[in-house]
Amino acid sequence: QVQVVESGGGLVQPGESLRLSCTASGSVFNLYALGWYRQAPGKQRELVASINNYGDTNYADSVKGRFTISRENAKNTVYLQMNSLKPGDTGVYYCNADRPPPLLNAGTYWGQGTQVTVSS
Repeated sequence: QVQVVESGGGLVQPGESLRLSCTASGSVFNLYALGWYRQAPGKQRELVASINNYGDTNYADSVKGRFTISRENAKNTVYLQMNSLKPGDTGVYYCNADRPPPLLNAGTYWGQGTQVTVSS
């Protein structure tokens, strides 16, 4: 099993920044594909950003140019730097880690989520 734990959420004003962190267990973290998702009240969970094991990144159109996803394999950690935050960025942010086959316990694992609130 892979344990995924997010941190770094909070309440900020529009225009401010936050950095979310997510750690995932496992000695082969460097092989994981990782993603950040968010879920606003009454809405479906949506992909915000992802990064594969090669470091290739992908972003939702709504966050391009404002958010940056990065990974630090030596610390089993993926980050989401969020700048120029807007009220529409409010939601619970979830991290997921995709442990690929043929590794034992291959699958997609989710964290418990961290709340981000952008409000004046």
